[in-house]
Amino acid sequence: MRHFLTLADFSKDEILEILNIAKKLKSEVKAGKYSNILANQTLGMIFEKNSTRTRVSFETGIYQLGGHGIFLSSNDTQLGRGEPIKDTARVLSSMVDLIMMRTHAHTRLEEFAAYSSVPLINGLSDDFHPMQLLADYLTMQECGKDKNPIVAYIGDGNNMAHSWLMLAAKLGFELRIASPKDYAVDKKILKRAEEFAKISGAKIILSENPKEAIANADVVTTDTWASMGQESEKETRKAAFKDYCVDSALMSIAKSDAIFLHCLPAYRGQEVSEEVLESPQSKIFQEAENRLHAQKGVMVWLHQNR
Repeated sequence: MRHFLTLADFSKDEILEILNIAKKLKSEVKAGKYSNILANQTLGMIFEKNSTRTRVSFETGIYQLGGHGIFLSSNDTQLGRGEPIKDTARVLSSMVDLIMMRTHAHTRLEEFAAYSSVPLINGLSDDFHPMQLLADYLTMQECGKDKNPIVAYIGDGNNMAHSWLMLAAKLGFELRIASPKDYAVDKKILKRAEEFAKISGAKIILSENPKEAIANADVVTTDTWASMGQESEKETRKAAFKDYCVDSALMSIAKSDAIFLHCLPAYRGQEVSEEVLESPQSKIFQEAENRLHAQKGVMVWLHQNR
């Protein structure tokens, strides 16, 4: 049995296999077909962090696959009252077929997985957001940006930056990350990505200069400067990141046919300008829809590899 906690746990071939399943399932939906691959299967969805895209895409996804989703917020479970994770994991996994957890510390996912008897999917943690990266790469494939791409990530060295590190390191493309000095990626996660990069041939470049990072890039991406739980740091972060807004001037340094990605929600005028977000280069809504299809690919793959 496999869990899906981080892309670090999967080979290049496995990642591409999941994406191929996602593309097939997406084409079936577009053709007006619905699959029953997960008929009579139940997905338990634990949300310790709020969500729009994650909840709707997982709940819709399991339905389109013939199954059923159960939404569980912190107020709906005994986890919110302090029940040990290992107890909830053993009880819940005895009643459902798959579990998705959107939480804070990544260690909570790791502990849950250790005691779960069914596959656990990371819907987001403070360290990683692998579901989003599958949707991002699916979008890159659809836009013809998956052949030796140069990807520029501009902004906070957060869970999105960490997940880009893992995707690039596994698939072997060039990733440039530009962040202010005090907001760089986690050194331990970077070291792990660099070890994978030695095998795949990926090129990872860290910088504090967004112009250097974005030069001649095929894909430009960013994220909010203050993630959930960092609201009290918002003003401090706005000052630190003031030169990291992906506006038209910065975007013009990338290739003329470069695409722009953002996991959303986006704060216009902060990490990205309104003009870039609404430009033809912006693929954010195609990317958002692909959360649905990428996650269906993961659920089917985990079901097939139990």
